[in-house]
Amino acid sequence: MAFYEKGLTKISYDREGEGAPILLLAPGGMRSANNLWNNMPWNPRERLRNEFELIGMDQRNAGSSTGPITKNDDWGTYKEDQISLLDHLEIESCHLIGMCIGGPFIANLLKSNPERFKSAVMLQPVGIDQNKEAFFAMFDDWAKEIVDEESEPTSRTLNKFKHNMWDGNFLITADEEEVAKIQTPILILMGDDLYHPQSTSRKIATLAPNATLIEKWKDIKYLDTVNSSIIEFLKRHS
Repeated sequence: MAFYEKGLTKISYDREGEGAPILLLAPGGMRSANNLWNNMPWNPRERLRNEFELIGMDQRNAGSSTGPITKNDDWGTYKEDQISLLDHLEIESCHLIGMCIGGPFIANLLKSNPERFKSAVMLQPVGIDQNKEAFFAMFDDWAKEIVDEESEPTSRTLNKFKHNMWDGNFLITADEEEVAKIQTPILILMGDDLYHPQSTSRKIATLAPNATLIEKWKDIKYLDTVNSSIIEFLKRHS
């Protein structure tokens, strides 16, 4: 594990394997940390490190990463961390793999910095479909561990941050028109639960011009085939 410091923000990351670089954006919602991949049905840290270089980061205030929280923080704050880490590591171009909250992270990166990314794999991306209160509750559960009424972040600051993050619709960081403009090849492994609705995965696949949807992947009987599909997809766009 290594650390990259930018002002008061300290980002923890792991760099493992050799080959074309991939930035890993882990599941876990506000607790998105690289070690959470180890609990997932498909784990890129096991499946890909023999053929690719993996850069797995803990998002700020998750895992071992830390950073200040202000009422103006939003998805752009995380995007700046992600781009800054790539700049620090002198990685000009790479692939993206993100699960859960990694879906909106990827959409934000592809929307704003498309020239930096060769392809993207989204595994069960989160999305808004009659489930916004669940995301608010998820945020509140995370926030209660870090609230500091005597200093910062206060409950007022965290409430503003919560709405900056989760008040959106669809894929949150990109609307339908913006997703339709993304030219980067995207492979989507469909979600199918409260936080990762099928509707979000299907809509991304319909709108993005170079997107492919895999519907069934979590069951152990599919994982080897899915793994081969992901590796072939990444190599094709390397």
